[in-house]
Amino acid sequence: MKKFADLKVGEEFQSTCTFSKKELETYLSFSRIKNTIFDDDEYSTIVSGRAIIARMEGEFTRLSQIYGNMILLYGMDGDASWENRNTRFLKPLHIEEILKIKFTISDKKDIDEDFGMITVDFEGKKENGDVVVISKKNLYRIKKEPPR
Repeated sequence: MKKFADLKVGEEFQSTCTFSKKELETYLSFSRIKNTIFDDDEYSTIVSGRAIIARMEGEFTRLSQIYGNMILLYGMDGDASWENRNTRFLKPLHIEEILKIKFTISDKKDIDEDFGMITVDFEGKKENGDVVVISKKNLYRIKKEPPR
């Protein structure tokens, strides 16, 4: 685990994940998404964009460099070059496809003596290199000294 003081702007971390049909069904049931695309057999293997974002955020919290810190998703700032939007989906992801995720610390600042803020950009690609999703400016409030 890296403490707040150890995290550097520009630092990158990697993770991979997949979605099973059961995981997608569970997510759609929990989130109560009602979209006819998920009822159509032709599209039933496409992973919901919100499910992808949730998994990427979860994978970030599980990184060995991050886990152990007290962090809280604080918000998502928009990117000025994207008309203040935060996330872009560029290709569909299907169940059982591997998503390779890159997390980049894009900003870091002190809040007070106990907490800091890190800004993390996410990028998810398929094994063939196709970019599925880019999510910029995910803000995390992080305790400078994690609990023991």
